[in-house]
Amino acid sequence: MPALRPGAKVAIVAPASAAPDASDQAAEWLQERGYAPQVMPASRIRLQPPYDYLAGSDAERLADLHAAFAAPDVSAVWCLQGGFGSWRLLDGLDYELLRRHPKPFIGYSDITALHLALQRRAGFVTFHGPMLAQDMLAGKREPTESHLLAMLSGQFGQGAWIDPPLDAPATTLVPGTATGRLVGGNLALIAALIGSPYEIDTRDAILFIEDVNEALPRVDRLLNQLAAAGKFDGVKGVLVGSFTRILGVQMDDAQAQGMLYPLILDQFRGRGIPVLGGWPSGHGNPNLTLPLGARVTLDTGRGALRLEQAVVIR
Repeated sequence: MPALRPGAKVAIVAPASAAPDASDQAAEWLQERGYAPQVMPASRIRLQPPYDYLAGSDAERLADLHAAFAAPDVSAVWCLQGGFGSWRLLDGLDYELLRRHPKPFIGYSDITALHLALQRRAGFVTFHGPMLAQDMLAGKREPTESHLLAMLSGQFGQGAWIDPPLDAPATTLVPGTATGRLVGGNLALIAALIGSPYEIDTRDAILFIEDVNEALPRVDRLLNQLAAAGKFDGVKGVLVGSFTRILGVQMDDAQAQGMLYPLILDQFRGRGIPVLGGWPSGHGNPNLTLPLGARVTLDTGRGALRLEQAVVIR
């Protein structure tokens, strides 16, 4: 997959919820950083109720994705925001077209549905990273921006370490080192796709999870659902990302995160695998980019990930 170079064309897509007022601002943001934006048509649309949470019809959003990947002059496909609705597109995606035209695809949250489907059906690395409206225009603090652009430009090669910021170190929950494919994303979306053709493949994998606006009992239920589906049986290690705005907990995100860890340990303490918590990826601030589908090593001693392969070609 080619790296993103200065002056490259970047397609702005909205596979999930609508943010039509942000599309032109996102284009300006990209122009200011030396890229050539292409706002795909559905990014400017909001449907009427009861589907007003969607950016265009399913057919329109699918057409945008297919056109962006097929276009030879588009170097990356960047999601405007998450929300709801990506899962509606999975049966209609032309996975063979996407497989023939791999390029960086960036997003998270509801976009997890597309990451999982692309891992299962297209087989190239995708990027769980900040979105244009939801993160970049919202002023997520550094190193959110610089980390993503460095990864897409190929500055993180084979053997490179992905370290959290010094002011946001990760927390070792179970010590150890493990190597595997990095898979995962939003916990609720991972659970929602269990039983579908696009459910997560966790065999020999490093599992990453994050979420937002969930109560602790619901997180517990989601974890137990995945356990009952056998999705923890082949996991080599676990990376726990940002769990923000936990419902019913009257404390800030950093303090609330600690209340989550007993639920995590209930699932993984006895499995003999390393677990690293407090990783700054997801709905928190900052939001570090993770290359889903890439082979990585999780090292709790360093509190970091090491890339075992290049994720783009410079």
